[in-house]
Amino acid sequence: MRVLVVEDEPDLASALATGLRREGYAVDLVGEGGVAIDKLAVSEYDLVCLDLNLPDMDGLQVCRFIRSGGATGDEEPRVLMLTARDGLDDRVAGLDDGADDYLVKPFAFPELLARVRALGRRGSAATGAVIEVGRLSLDAARRTAAYGGATLDLTAKEFALLRYFMLHGGEVLSAERLLEHVWDEHADPFTNTVRVTVSNLRRKLRLAGATDAIETVVGAGYRLVEMP
Repeated sequence: MRVLVVEDEPDLASALATGLRREGYAVDLVGEGGVAIDKLAVSEYDLVCLDLNLPDMDGLQVCRFIRSGGATGDEEPRVLMLTARDGLDDRVAGLDDGADDYLVKPFAFPELLARVRALGRRGSAATGAVIEVGRLSLDAARRTAAYGGATLDLTAKEFALLRYFMLHGGEVLSAERLLEHVWDEHADPFTNTVRVTVSNLRRKLRLAGATDAIETVVGAGYRLVEMP
């Protein structure tokens, strides 16, 4: 899942980005509403963690931009509003302007993470939290994956990569596309991180009995093959 964090407090922004990346999320980080709008207009995000008090505009303006159809992508990203304003009127205004959830500062990171997971489940309701491709199954809510009933012991990034493959089963996915959606904007396009992570995921699938689950398409990328 790709997340845009819009937060102008450097320490909090860095802590949020670090914590979410550690959990396997692809995170982009900005500190101004105008920059957030520019990114939302050209890049597809699943979730926006949006501070209400930004230096150049009110976070509600960013939320209204999203809900007016300005964000790119087939589906609008969910919005988790972050703010020190804890009045009832402020919460109502945020929700009325399109926020999906509202978290008052200061907050503990585990609570934010739980809300991010909940919004992720809500966003995947159309396809269901459990994804199945042949004998492969992945439960996004419980963060578990299995092949033919055998549990796969995956890192957070391997889990995110497998989920993206399964959501796009049969499609050829370029390394650039995987970097954009499974990693984030700071990922080096010249690094071998995609190749290494795909290799590790293949090895774990092979140990579970899925010997040729991920196919390399020379010059194009990778494709998940449905195993009988």
